[in-house]
Amino acid sequence: MKLKPYRIGYRTMKTALGAAIAIYLAQLIGLDYYVSAGILTILCIQPTKKKSVRAAFSRFVASMIAIGFAFVFFELGTYHPVVLGFMILLFIPVLVSFGFSDGFVSSAVILLHLYDAKNLTGGLFLNELMLMVIGFGTALIVNMYMPSIEKKLDRYREEVERLYSTIFRETTIYLRHGESDWTGKELMESEKLIEKAKALAYQDVENHLLRHENKYYHYFDMREQQLQIIERILPKITALPVIVGQTQLVADFLEDLSEHVHSGNTADQYITKLDRLKANFAEMPLPDTHEKFLAMADLNAIIQEMETYLEIKQSYKGFHNKKGLNPSPA
Repeated sequence: MKLKPYRIGYRTMKTALGAAIAIYLAQLIGLDYYVSAGILTILCIQPTKKKSVRAAFSRFVASMIAIGFAFVFFELGTYHPVVLGFMILLFIPVLVSFGFSDGFVSSAVILLHLYDAKNLTGGLFLNELMLMVIGFGTALIVNMYMPSIEKKLDRYREEVERLYSTIFRETTIYLRHGESDWTGKELMESEKLIEKAKALAYQDVENHLLRHENKYYHYFDMREQQLQIIERILPKITALPVIVGQTQLVADFLEDLSEHVHSGNTADQYITKLDRLKANFAEMPLPDTHEKFLAMADLNAIIQEMETYLEIKQSYKGFHNKKGLNPSPA
């Protein structure tokens, strides 16, 4: 059987390091069940900082609830497997009701310590509290380091822009010649890439505790909206019954646009060009056949869609390049 290639990632390294540190600290200060500090750390290492904080909080609260249950069922009742099972039967729905169900495993660790000790003393409570502080605290500390993913997001951004340029360029060829051997694969590639990029951008948001927005997420969301417009335009272009004079004007506009798909925000100038294009349309002779009339109607619809396309970009703040400029419209 062929083994799958495996690379040790940051999360794996942080889990190993965190578990080792937690166990060492718990053992150093002489805690009972010190190895459990490593288990609690492992349970709290999450893919993002925010998820790690939420996990630590949820597990801490669930563990404190577990101690309360243990006091009621064990100290006021008896230490017996049947009592333990009945308590868990009631304990899980309580955690679910309060939204702390993901803390069950860590709280079960604490619960079994109390069951094993057969005596809930102040010293044991302090021992379990210290295990939680060391275990969850170590996880939070080691998880504060997250590698930057901006370079990867920049690569995705540049690739989306390249794909959009290709789409507009191929559309221009079709408008000018009435045919093209373009397969349209860039449309599907764009959709998949934007979906992947938005997921990664959201992860970047989750890695900043005080940040709730992300310029990359807004960027790819904007591109996704534009892609929907492109997907509406293309059927209209391929369905043009005849090539009319106005078709070449639209082709010139799209060709110009294909050469200026970047991350900046100067869409105003292209909206101005689109206004001039509409003015040129108005000055041209009226269609003298039904097919030309239909072609004109479709071209006008395309122009309206392109105006929306540019307005979406116009409302976007844009990226700054290395010189601090916003270089492009599309």
